[in-house]
Amino acid sequence: MKIEAKELKAALDAGKKLVLIDVRTPAEHGEVHIEGSRLMPLDRLVAGEVKSAATGDGCVLVCRSGKRAEQAMKTLEGAGCENLAVLEGGVTAWEQEGLPVNRGRKAMSLERQVRIAAGAMVLAGVVLGTWVHAGFYGLSGFVGAGLIFAGVTDWCGMALLLAKMPWNQSSGVKCAGNSCSV
Repeated sequence: MKIEAKELKAALDAGKKLVLIDVRTPAEHGEVHIEGSRLMPLDRLVAGEVKSAATGDGCVLVCRSGKRAEQAMKTLEGAGCENLAVLEGGVTAWEQEGLPVNRGRKAMSLERQVRIAAGAMVLAGVVLGTWVHAGFYGLSGFVGAGLIFAGVTDWCGMALLLAKMPWNQSSGVKCAGNSCSV
């Protein structure tokens, strides 16, 4: 189920006991998040913690645009969690509606990091293939195949690896439960 930003705000204002679970990296959450959201990064999401957090009328999963929240919902539903919704458009849509957010220090989005890393690897493959050995063209081909796979399956291994990098782990915000160690 999806819920729009204004609809969610109205439900919260009406006193519905919805738990907001932010599945982004700690750095992204630290940059901007919805007041009262609980940080449970997608790569460390534990269904039991979500079930124990969902003591009210359900959980709304939040990310930057809605994609990671949808992945989290599939994972959690497969583990038996119920009463889940995804904030359509994520924090971006929430902000566009002029709804309040908490801001911290600026962080680079995970999607942007993936584009930079993929571009750098393709460029390195072409440069090394031209000047060192033709076998390095394979690196560019491998990255291209990975991008196609990510587009078709909506699963990106590079994003999962980048999410674990040290610069994506510190936010100054304590994560909910045991889902992360910051």
